[in-house]
Amino acid sequence: MIHSAEFVISNTEVDKCPQPNKPEYAFIGRSNVGKSSLINMLTNHKKLAKTSGKPGKTQLINHFLINGEWFLVDLPGYGYAKTSKSNRKKWGAFIEEYLLTRENLLNTFILLDSRLEPQKIDVEFMSWCGEVGLPFSMVFTKTDKLSKVALQKNLAAYKREMLKYWDEMPPHFVTSSVSAMGRDEVLGYITEINEAYNEG
Repeated sequence: MIHSAEFVISNTEVDKCPQPNKPEYAFIGRSNVGKSSLINMLTNHKKLAKTSGKPGKTQLINHFLINGEWFLVDLPGYGYAKTSKSNRKKWGAFIEEYLLTRENLLNTFILLDSRLEPQKIDVEFMSWCGEVGLPFSMVFTKTDKLSKVALQKNLAAYKREMLKYWDEMPPHFVTSSVSAMGRDEVLGYITEINEAYNEG
């Protein structure tokens, strides 16, 4: 369970991130995938991450300290909405640097809109994570916005797509920020990894 969630720092420079002395989990996805809503649902904190009708609102690496024990990191979306090419390049560079160099980053949660079929940009990003050896999980969002049949169809399409490149489906979670579906599963997974980390 999450008892406390506090904002620590926002920046675009990896060396200004907090000391890497606690387990860290990053959340990333395409713009407008429902990332801020998911983070607020997980932490049970309505205004922790800023939600916006405008995609691409998160433009910084945002660190939150959870229960005084681990960091939740809200990263800018990829496939950004209305922003300049130079901005996109800049964001891309510092996100990549963060993901590749942050030694206490134990898992990256990649958010995917469950209403859509597999998107090229998401599949490419997950393939890149595999190439560089970055542990990640798939988090399907907005599942309250489609029927169970449509959801199962889209999940099956993702599974087929992923199994073209992977021996097995990576860990994945089905969530809804409205009903809090998947909350216990995601937090339980983080707890498991934290316990292994602390024992190691």
